[in-house]
Parts: sequence; structure tokens; C-alpha cells
Amino acid sequence: MAAYESFAEVYDLFMDNVPYDVWKDNLLGILARYKITEGLVADLGCGTGKMTRRLAESGYDMIGIDNSYEMLGIAMEYPAEGILYLCQDMRAFELYGTVAAVVSVCDSMNYIVEYADLVEVIRLVNNYLDPGGIFVFDLNTPYKYRSQLADNTFAENREQGSFIWENTFDETTGINEYDLTLYIQDEEDPDYFMRFEEVHYQRAYEIEAIKKALREGGMDLLEILDADTMTPVLEETERMYVIAREVGKKRG
Repeated sequence: MAAYESFAEVYDLFMDNVPYDVWKDNLLGILARYKITEGLVADLGCGTGKMTRRLAESGYDMIGIDNSYEMLGIAMEYPAEGILYLCQDMRAFELYGTVAAVVSVCDSMNYIVEYADLVEVIRLVNNYLDPGGIFVFDLNTPYKYRSQLADNTFAENREQGSFIWENTFDETTGINEYDLTLYIQDEEDPDYFMRFEEVHYQRAYEIEAIKKALREGGMDLLEILDADTMTPVLEETERMYVIAREVGKKRG
């Protein structure tokens, strides 16, 4: 089963502890620092649109891009003024024109498990950015995969559903696999829970690999920050922001 097909139904339920408002403020601060306070912004791997909507409410015209029809279906259940949703693979996305910035949060870029695909995503982003436009994306760090997720099992139970997450991290390949078993409450019969299984893969990218991919994709690295402190990354940083600038187009 493809990632996020059945999990889409309970994604927001289990993600209610994610600090989306803090992440929004971080993104707004980064965009403002690079003088992008309005205009069109694309959200890669937008999922159910939680960040897309927050940025739209902050004054940006938004394009939400995700390859899951199920996730986008949930996103479009919310008011979408100023938002265009596109069901596309970020490794081959297409826009009708350029945008002021591209953002990607909630470790969407870690799902790009092939290095060549990562370079292609960066190349596409560079192509669709306005001259001097900004690409901001977060990543789970290798430290997080090694020390926090590792070969652990996580579980959570809610009234509407529950999950068991069995995690495995391969240090040699940098691939993190997590097997999800989901129990989702039936809407018509609350006493009945349907079982689903999914397998997700992510890749841990070392900073040097990210720098190399940005160079090969044609972008200039501006800074890499600890996503919790908004200061330079440390050895124990668990999530980081990468900020890069468009290269190649001339300003009008």
C-alpha cells in the first residue's frame, strides 16, 4: 500500500502534537529576513494542508503540492481561498509560472530517498523560483534517526484510531523504514476498527550531501539552522532548516 493512503484518514489526529504554529512563525521569519513578505509560495509535500492554510492566512497566495490524492482530499475539505492544490510528485512537479518561494516541512524531503531525485527536486525548485527566490525545507537529521528513532517501536491510542510504529534505521544505507499498523474506527459502526498496514521509507542526509545536492541542483546555500532554536546546527540537532537561493535568472 502506498504511503499515506489509509493513514490520511487519521493523519491530523495523530499529528495534533506537531507545533505547526511555531513552524509557521519560523518560516515567516525566514521569508521576511530574505524580503519575501508577499506573493506566490509553493508548499511541497503539503499533505492535508495545515501549513499551506497557515501561510495563506498570513497573506501569501499558496500552491499546495502533494502526490497523495487522499491527503489532498482532506486538505480540500477546508476553506481554500487563495490556495491551489496540485496532485503531483515533487520529483517531477510542474507549475505554470514562477513563485517567490518554495517551502517544504514535516520532513517531506526525507522521503526523497534517492540522491539523484533530491538533486532533481532542487533543480525543479530553482527553475520555478523568481529571480533570487528562496527555498526553505526541513529535514530530520542523521542524529535523530540514529539516536531517537533507531530500532524502536512507538504506539499511540486514540478514541478514533490507534497505530503501532515499528522503526528500523540502516546506518550503512541511511534508509529509515517504519512499518505502520493502523486501526481506524468505522464511521458507521463505532465499535468496529479496520486494520491497515503501511511501510514508509525516509533517508538521512548528512549536511555535506545536502550542500553537494544544492550545488548540483544549481542553487546557492544561504544557511542551515536548528529548527528548534533557529541557531546554527549542533551535533545533537534533530531537525534542521535548509535555506537556499535561486540562481540563474536575471531580475527584471
